[in-house]
Amino acid sequence: MHKAIGSRKDFSRPDEDSLLAEYKACVEDLLGHEMVQKMDNHVQHCDTSRLQHSINVSYYSFLICYRMGWDYRSAARAGLLHDLFFYDWRTKKAIRSNHAAWHPRVAYDNAKKITELNKVETDAILKHMWPCTPVPPRYVESYVLTFVDKISAIFEVAEKKSAKVFKRRAVIQP
Repeated sequence: MHKAIGSRKDFSRPDEDSLLAEYKACVEDLLGHEMVQKMDNHVQHCDTSRLQHSINVSYYSFLICYRMGWDYRSAARAGLLHDLFFYDWRTKKAIRSNHAAWHPRVAYDNAKKITELNKVETDAILKHMWPCTPVPPRYVESYVLTFVDKISAIFEVAEKKSAKVFKRRAVIQP
């Protein structure tokens, strides 16, 4: 299993940490699904795969909701499924011209094929691109996922950009 970017937790050893074990219990059935694993073959941000991005969003949404006493299971599951689509959104031939507003519906339709979704999971998946989607999220967990998604994207891009800067500096210095 991938680990969340920035986390020191060893996701391959969840039994060593009760919180990580709780996270894994929330998403274990989804992580092994063929459609979820297929996201590892698609790039999301720079060198980050769509699966890695989804794990990042899932894990950090889980942590925030867990600590706040909110529905952490739904946040974790919705985070893992929020970008469950398989086209390259960077090409002009993408499914629709407005990918930001359209892909939550595609992800929701795909997620429904592999698991039953509750109202919080449905809302979080469909509205995670707010304000690009006109209707704001209804649940606090949906807002958490929405903001964690944006922050994760920033860190994934920044990680790639900073690696280039450090590499350039190493070449320039004597």
